[in-house]
Amino acid sequence: MQHSIQFFGTLVTALLICNSSSAQTPPPATGATTNAAAPPHLQGGYRSRADQPTPRRDANSQLAHQKLLEKAKKGGIDIYFEGDSITRRWGATDYPAFLANWNANFFGWNAADFGWGADAIENILWRLENGELDDVNPKIIVLLAGINNVGARPGDDAKVGDITRGIKAVLAVCRQKAPGATIILTAIFPRNDNLAVVPTIDKINDNLARLADGKKIRFLNVNDRLADKDGRLFDGMMNAGDKLHPNLKGYQVWADGLKPIFTELLGPPAKTDHAPPPTGDPSARKTPSVPSATTNSNHM
Repeated sequence: MQHSIQFFGTLVTALLICNSSSAQTPPPATGATTNAAAPPHLQGGYRSRADQPTPRRDANSQLAHQKLLEKAKKGGIDIYFEGDSITRRWGATDYPAFLANWNANFFGWNAADFGWGADAIENILWRLENGELDDVNPKIIVLLAGINNVGARPGDDAKVGDITRGIKAVLAVCRQKAPGATIILTAIFPRNDNLAVVPTIDKINDNLARLADGKKIRFLNVNDRLADKDGRLFDGMMNAGDKLHPNLKGYQVWADGLKPIFTELLGPPAKTDHAPPPTGDPSARKTPSVPSATTNSNHM
């Protein structure tokens, strides 16, 4: 009986020590980011952590990164466009009709296109953190990103928050590497391959508008010129096949929103242009005369 009492007393003492030790474990620091504890996937299998730099591993994207590094080193860039395929196609050699529109709108402002197709926000963040903006010192940065994170399915508040944090991280690295630049943050365009995603895009754009201060970060939303109040695209604005990538009319709407800001900040375009030559998709084997529809909504 005495041995039983001694054993019970020892057990109680051990439990008290364990509880005391746990209580003394310091809580997470106030203001610590929730990203460290965020699950790798959110509801519906959505990939989270848009604010974590992530490289594209395919050989073509790695080669494109090297070409964009070379472009950045050539200098002469006053306006730096960054984004995914929607941005890339506008100033790319493998989309000559779009490139002609780019030149018609921006020649004389020394604009260069650093978009890359199928990039999610985290991929753009990785490229910016790995040299593509180093020592470029543009006067203006135009950013349009996030549609590949949105995808073709509506999202919950977790997705909206994740994409917002990702864009905020991209803005931060742009401010760090190009502190003298004014950033024009463009609202994510509507996509009509699934109209159910429009409310998700609207919520994200509401968040993005709040990231702008109207001075060093300007928010540009041209969506009311691309689509009606319900997000249904006007005729001819987007590629008829994917209902995602702009056609010439869509790009012109974007240009018409940008040019007054460019003129305000830089003055009218000059008669000469010093931006480096445009680049294209390294895997493109021939140059199409007319941009074609793609069955992959995140295509290059």
